[in-house]
Amino acid sequence: MAPGLGSRSQWLVVGALGINQILAWGSSYYLPAVLAKPVAEDTGWPLTWVVGGFTAGLLVAGAISPRVGREIERFGGRPVLAVGAMMLALGHVGLALAQHYPLHVLAWLVMGVGIGAGLYDPAFATLGRLYGTEARRAITTLTLYGGFASTVCWPLSAFLAANLGWRGACLVYAAIDLLVLLPICWFALPREERRDLPAPSARKAGPAAGEAEAAAAPSASLFWLVALCLTLSSVITAVFSVHLLTVLQARDIPLAAAVGLGALVGPSQVGARVVEMAVGRHFHPVWTMVVSTLLVSTGIAMLLLGFPILALALVLYGAGVGIRSIARGTLPLALFGATGYAILMGKLGRPSMLASALAPGAAAFLLDLSGANVLLAALLAFALIDVALALAVVPHSRRRPAG
Repeated sequence: MAPGLGSRSQWLVVGALGINQILAWGSSYYLPAVLAKPVAEDTGWPLTWVVGGFTAGLLVAGAISPRVGREIERFGGRPVLAVGAMMLALGHVGLALAQHYPLHVLAWLVMGVGIGAGLYDPAFATLGRLYGTEARRAITTLTLYGGFASTVCWPLSAFLAANLGWRGACLVYAAIDLLVLLPICWFALPREERRDLPAPSARKAGPAAGEAEAAAAPSASLFWLVALCLTLSSVITAVFSVHLLTVLQARDIPLAAAVGLGALVGPSQVGARVVEMAVGRHFHPVWTMVVSTLLVSTGIAMLLLGFPILALALVLYGAGVGIRSIARGTLPLALFGATGYAILMGKLGRPSMLASALAPGAAAFLLDLSGANVLLAALLAFALIDVALALAVVPHSRRRPAG
């Protein structure tokens, strides 16, 4: 347990981080869903250009993810998440003031730093550093808060844009970043002692270097197995977060009905997380990942095959996505241990974030070229590969993590 935790109970830390995640996700990752169209209409920039700025921000977030993990391992999450809040504020101000498209992209690049330093992976890393192997329940609880990000911030963004314009909405979010997120990070999270990390040369040194490399090989292979599993899951989620309504309308479903069906995904995520929180502690987190991949692949298969009850397909998909967020934080902790967990989450975050940035654009190209059925077939193939990868991790769950 980290120094300073005695004066702050776990529920207070997790609750504070939960509010932080609702507002951080809602004001950054979920922002283009509401503001992209008003921005395009007001500025005359093509909608694809506007969304392209967001994509550039995600690429930055992925690029800095390993560095963020190392800084959390060294200093704790408090200063890193605080910097994330400040960068989100600076990015929001930049968006509000940008009169030319290059400045709009620059603002999103700054926002990308805030995203990379302020969303789930840094928050999970913070909890892992604070509570070690006992962080599973805290991580699960945090995802319950995060599930309400779009529920809270989509209506808030729409209200602000309608009454203050999209630039005014960005300025309000900048104020929230500075007056809510930053104080939460700085005052609600405990100060932790600095840890000195070994230099790369020191980690490689030693008289039995060959033996050390051989011993590390299984861990390295397991790391890439988990990384690929999480990355494929992120690809599927990113594509559906952008193109789900388009896919549903390709089934001759009117837009209003498609929106109603799509709205089932959010509550399904939260509901599945509540169930996992109640029963998941009795099982290794690898089974959370296995069930997640099975639910997602079943939901996609039902959509592809034209299952008559589309609502059930989306509920299953949403439930799978919901508990995937839990597995993303708890599975690496259970497999690799608490030592270096923050660094590990930073390394795992890079491929997932980069893939999430690029996948929607590739999916849009596939939609235009071949239609919704081909896109669903491709996603189902990814989902089934993800099931196989998750099952391949199961044998490793019987090993005690090093450290």
